[in-house]
Amino acid sequence: MILAAAASALPAAPTRLDPVELFLQADIVVQLVIAGLALASVWVWTLVVSFSLRMSAVGKRSDGFEDEFWDVEDPGQLVARRGADNPSARVAKAGLDELAKSTKQGVRDREAVRARVALAMDGQVAFEADTLANRLNFLATTGSVAPFVGLFGTVWGIMNSFFQIGAQQNSSLAVVAPGISEALFATAVGLFAAIPAVIAYNRFSHRVNGYEARLRRFADKVHAQIGRELERA
Repeated sequence: MILAAAASALPAAPTRLDPVELFLQADIVVQLVIAGLALASVWVWTLVVSFSLRMSAVGKRSDGFEDEFWDVEDPGQLVARRGADNPSARVAKAGLDELAKSTKQGVRDREAVRARVALAMDGQVAFEADTLANRLNFLATTGSVAPFVGLFGTVWGIMNSFFQIGAQQNSSLAVVAPGISEALFATAVGLFAAIPAVIAYNRFSHRVNGYEARLRRFADKVHAQIGRELERA
């Protein structure tokens, strides 16, 4: 009877993993690792949402500008009006500005003018692509570093388990299980942060490359139109 009463007074064994409880019971070093990885994961998903919305908005603005660009009589006014928030407009503006500078005192060398206009627009295309891809560096860094940060937490947790074995002179599973659990939890959080980061980086890099190719095609069309204007000059 006494043994039965004592057994009933013991806390019930957990029936499932509790991430919050694992975090609260972990060593301070492992807690710092998990907290850092959790913050990195939150920032990864923030970038995923914000970059998706940004690319969608940029694509729609470029569609509207490019459709209107070929229909207006004065592209310079359209560029001045739409260039503040539109990569396509800024590419066209770079070409038109260089054309204005190169022909300010008349057209002396058509091929040189074409070359300078092409260089100006190519440089602007590269700048727009670099600007769009700037935030993707964090995704690449998280995807490559987060598993190793989680592995550091794993190693620390296992070291702590061995320390407890030596301190208590007891190698039972009850002694080593908490440390191993928190160690593996750190690895899981590291993978949870890294996997979406790698997928998002690859996907968004492809979208940026596709948008850069689109800007280059638009720049080529503008360059061809400027070449025809120069031939008529």
